[in-house]
Amino acid sequence: MYGWIWRHLPGNVWVRALISVFLVLAVVYALFQYVFPWAEPLLPFNDVTVDNQ
Repeated sequence: MYGWIWRHLPGNVWVRALISVFLVLAVVYALFQYVFPWAEPLLPFNDVTVDNQ
């Protein structure tokens, strides 16, 4: 898959590397801004069962 993406990016190696970095940053941004906040209520991380002793 990564080879397919690399072959379809325009430019030489440096331009492809810059575009790849931009694409990775865009994916990370989208995950933190949209996907993780949407999925957080669905995950059981806040449902703890600790007894007060």
